[in-house]
Amino acid sequence: FQAGEGADEVSVGLLICEDAWFEEPARLAKLAGAELLAVINASPFHVGKGGEREQMMRSRVLATGLPLVYAHLVGGQDEIVFEGHSFALQADGALAGRAESFKENLFVAQAERAQTAIKLVANIEPERSNEADLWDALVLGVRDYLGKNGFPGAILGLSGGIDSALVLAIAVDALGADKVRTVMMPSPYTADISWQDAREMAQRLKVRYDEISIIPEFEAFKASLAGEFKGLKEDTTEENIQARIRGVYLMALSNKFGSIVLTTGNKSEMATGYCTLYGDMAGGFAVIKDLAKTTVFRLARWRNANDPYGTGANPIPERIITRPPSAELRADQTDQDSLPPYEVLDAILERYMENDQSIEAIIAAGFDRAVVERVTKLIKINEYKRRQAPIGIRVTHRSFGKDWRYPVTSKFRA
Repeated sequence: FQAGEGADEVSVGLLICEDAWFEEPARLAKLAGAELLAVINASPFHVGKGGEREQMMRSRVLATGLPLVYAHLVGGQDEIVFEGHSFALQADGALAGRAESFKENLFVAQAERAQTAIKLVANIEPERSNEADLWDALVLGVRDYLGKNGFPGAILGLSGGIDSALVLAIAVDALGADKVRTVMMPSPYTADISWQDAREMAQRLKVRYDEISIIPEFEAFKASLAGEFKGLKEDTTEENIQARIRGVYLMALSNKFGSIVLTTGNKSEMATGYCTLYGDMAGGFAVIKDLAKTTVFRLARWRNANDPYGTGANPIPERIITRPPSAELRADQTDQDSLPPYEVLDAILERYMENDQSIEAIIAAGFDRAVVERVTKLIKINEYKRRQAPIGIRVTHRSFGKDWRYPVTSKFRA
């Protein structure tokens, strides 16, 4: 902050990081003569965290009667993102100023003494939608993970589905079209509309797009394994072989050219194990790992209605958003063949995994017992897969990763 012209010196009580979340440090600072509280902090982002922070600091202000300036880190580090959103509060708790979110900037709060009181003067950035915060968090997370670790670009498998479409849009906003490469890898079960939609989206965002069929490799694997599999019907084994062939292709291109593979699995899939080890889970950074499928759809529509980085309006073809999701690993397959409707699945996931509600409490809230027990069982038995997944950006208050502690080996079945 800056003191006004001709102003007397101002005694500042400095609160570092978690100091500010407790009453005692602020109280002691006032007793020591502080006239203003200054907080320097690195508090990881999740949706709604900015408002929570402002409210918590308001309680510090109201308890001490001192104005407060909060300076917050901006940037991504591994799976967490810091969104900036620095702010200033008057001695009565009123908002005096707020900085932009997800951008490094100089935020100035001028302190003016009026008799014995100190008044803060600063610009106030308006509040933002959850979708705008989510988008900027994902873009910043990708940009800083690649930039700070020295990757020259990114590569991803573009399937014509909603998840890879969203990851592509995020990657282009984060890195620019020239640093993003897409590969469509059709199998015998890839629908024509998947080809068409993948090509169209790549054209809209002006990224490199290549097609490499996995059919010859898939047939070769089946021929090699024919003796071992004699008399057995095709099942998820053959589905997973297709996903793993794609993983080999992407990792080969990554090794050769240095670009990191961005995986495209979402939180709903990671929760229930609807993903293939060493297949679609193969890669270096899981961009939407903490987005539930319903949020994926919502964010895709938001991005089509907004172009925050000027990389192209309406980048995701409408059919990608409206068609039933499918892994396209067998004939006429849809996600809902194996999973409950995403609206139900994601609601249970939020209650059980993010908010620690018990199975009985979720059932009491009106969910079908069989569905609840099935979903929670899937969450527990697929921990072994999540332990082998790449890290990904945390955007909820509880993600699979540092926030989640569950044993792989357990006889607990409730």
